[in-house]
Order: sequence, then structure tokens, then C-alpha cells
Amino acid sequence: MRKFDYKARDHSSNKIVESVVQAESESSAAKLLIEQGYTPLDIKESNEGTNVLSRITGRITAKDKIVFLRQLSTLIGAGLPLSQSLRTVLEQTQNKRMQGVVGEIITDVEGGHSLSDAFGKHTDVFDKVILALVSAGEASGTLDEALKRVALQKEKDAAMMSKIRGAMIYPIIVLVVILGVMLFMLLTVVPQVEKLYDDMNKTLPFLTMVMINTANFLINFWFIVILVMIIASYFLYQYLKTDAGIRTKDNLKLNVPMFKGMFRKLYMARFARTGQTLLATGVAMLDMLKISAEGVNNVVIAESIDRAAEKVKGGKALSLSLQPEDYILPMVPQMIKIGEQSGKIDEMMGKTAQVYEDELDEEIRAISTSIEPILMVVLAIFAGGMVGAILFPIYSLVGNIQ
Repeated sequence: MRKFDYKARDHSSNKIVESVVQAESESSAAKLLIEQGYTPLDIKESNEGTNVLSRITGRITAKDKIVFLRQLSTLIGAGLPLSQSLRTVLEQTQNKRMQGVVGEIITDVEGGHSLSDAFGKHTDVFDKVILALVSAGEASGTLDEALKRVALQKEKDAAMMSKIRGAMIYPIIVLVVILGVMLFMLLTVVPQVEKLYDDMNKTLPFLTMVMINTANFLINFWFIVILVMIIASYFLYQYLKTDAGIRTKDNLKLNVPMFKGMFRKLYMARFARTGQTLLATGVAMLDMLKISAEGVNNVVIAESIDRAAEKVKGGKALSLSLQPEDYILPMVPQMIKIGEQSGKIDEMMGKTAQVYEDELDEEIRAISTSIEPILMVVLAIFAGGMVGAILFPIYSLVGNIQ
């Protein structure tokens, strides 16, 4: 199947529509559009696969997905047929790549496929949580409610990630400033000290000598430094895509000092919120655990959930299955146990998610407050060390002259 960009007139609304259609050839694409009630005005093969810059700059964001899901839920809930709802959403979609995805979904739906099957052809846009909820919504006749639930979950997840990124920005900026100041002093101020000592035939102090040698190396071999950094970054990036690299990164998040509490609460909130959404929509317990394990986006936590799922399959209660796992925080099995006793596991998981989301807010505020003095101390140590290494030899020279 090839993709074709098209511009056509919609017979029902008399509007000009631009989107993407899949077909074997240009004539097949035109025939398909005519069958769907369009008059083709322009059809040309899509160059999306070759235009790398377009694909990077026009990526589909979490906000694009949330808006799409919310709009589709509202229109279906208002009683519009699925095909018409999708076409209405398409007209309101701004992102070009998202327009192409929605256009292909419309083609599949009007060709007789279910919405979950149409979504399933775009796993880079719609994850397994979305697919499971849409499939459950179709089976129970509550598609609008399922779409609304998944949109709400994605909003909460996006909000949590935004807060975490916000908490990380400040220390990164400070560290960049520290490195910038150190580099500036190494390349401009330190060489002047060396020249001064050479003119006076004096021996440099050890710390100053180390800094001068570092500065000379950076000045004379800067291209080697940049090359090594590029190569190291490339291999690190490739390593982090391997199973071992992903495990190392995920383990680090769960155990790094100061930030480990924040990440553990994030994953517990994500697991509980996903579980609540899936169970409330009618997804079976084992399917919920399997999908939630993938949805937490951490292999270590996912393995804990998978081990619990195996115990549940053997007839053990979910609360007891989760209890021995190291990275599952105690409140999760405790709240699930209450849910098992009352028959409202989804409701208890929702309350658990809310508790951890609130605690995560507090944790982020605490980190933001405590990290500032720590960074100031680090800045003072580095800056003070460099200033000392520069001023100490100057004071020594002045003392010798006197």
C-alpha cells in the first residue's frame, strides 16, 4: 500500500478537505475517494517517508493525542456516527502528521474495520492502553466514555511528566552555567597567570599547573575533545536503546539519591491510574496487569507487575501478589486489599493514584526547594577552587616581590 496526499471536495458539506489515503495506485486512490463521497481535486504520492525534517518538526505530541481523543469522545457522545465524528475531528486537527493518521483511520473505518483495529495500525501514536480501552468501549457500547477516560488519564500523565521536567530544568541550567564559567576561566584567565609566572621565572603551584595543563589541552586539542564527546554520546545513546541500557537507566531512576522517591511515586501513580481506567472500562484483571506493566514505562516495575500477574493467574489475590515486590510501595497492595474486600478495586486504585499524584506534587516542591542550596554549595566549591587556584599564585608573587 502507498500513501497519497489528496485535496478533494466533500459532497455533503461542499468543503475542501486535505488528508492522506492509502491505495495501490493514484487511480485506486481516486476511486476510493469517489466511493467515500468526495470529488478528487488533486492527488499525489506522499513524500512523508523521505522528508525527515518534516517528520521531526511535525511530530505528534501528547497534546495532539489528548485533543483528538477528547474531541472524538464528545462528538460520539453527542450521537454523531463514528465516521462523521472522525471527519469533523479531522477538520479541526492542525498537526499535519496527525491529519494523515486520522485520514487513514477514516479510510479503515469506512472500509468496515473497527476503531480499535484502525488505531492498531498506528502503534507509534496509540499505545496499548488506548487500544485496550477503545476495544473494551466498543465491546460494551460505551466508546465515548472509554475515549473520555483514556484522554483524562493521558492528561494526568502528561501533567505529572511536565512537573518532573520542570523540577529538572533548574539544576540543569545551574550546572551548565557552572561548566560555562569554568571553561571561560580556563581558556582566558588561567593562561594569563602562566604568562605572568613565565615572565618572572617562577614555578607554578601544583593546582594552578593542573588547571593550566587542562587549559592548554583544551586549546590545542579542542577538536579531539569534541570528537570524543560526540562518539561517547553516540555510544551512550545506542547503549540506552539496548535491553541492558534500558534496565540500567530504569534502575538508576528508582535508586538515585534525592530523586528516587519522586520516580517511585510517579510509577505507582501511573500503574494505579492505568489499572483504574482499564478495570472501570471492563478490561479483565490479567489483561489489565499486562497492559499496565507496559504502561508504567519502567522495566523493573513492569517485571514486578508481571510476577504479580503470574501469582494472580494461579489464584492468589492481587494485593498479596504485589506485597512482596520491592519497588511496589506499601500503600498500593493495602488499598487494593480494601478494594478486593468491598468489590471496588478500580475505585481504590483511582484513590491510590490520586494520593500518589498529590504526594508527587509535594515531592517535586520539596526537591525544588532543597536543590537550590545544594547547587549553590557546588557552585561555590567549583568557583572558589578556581578563584583560589588563580589568586593564590598572584598573592605568592606579590609576597615574594615585597
